[in-house]
Amino acid sequence: MTGLEHAILGLQQALDAPRRHHVWRRLVRHRMAGVRDALARELPREGDAWLAARELSLSRDRDSLLRRIALLGPLVLETPDIETLRADLQRLLADVEHHRQRLNDLVYDSVSLELGGSE
Repeated sequence: MTGLEHAILGLQQALDAPRRHHVWRRLVRHRMAGVRDALARELPREGDAWLAARELSLSRDRDSLLRRIALLGPLVLETPDIETLRADLQRLLADVEHHRQRLNDLVYDSVSLELGGSE
């Protein structure tokens, strides 16, 4: 399991935890930091030219996800409507999971190319 997969799972578990306001908020905030750190650790790949556009797109997606995490972070501690906040965090988590899958697809395609593909 990669660091990002582990962070995604941790945040999902935090979102599913019983929502005792202060405890839940601190747990979610902590797990969001794990997702943020895992995304920030993604290294740009120096892949083949045919993958450059996808790599750039993934980089932009990652930056967008990091901005959303930064915007939602303070809301976790301040917003009185926990259920709406939880729904926003679930959408963020789904988008992070999609990003992780696209990242895995890119890695698979680059390895497939290096090994000669299916020819």
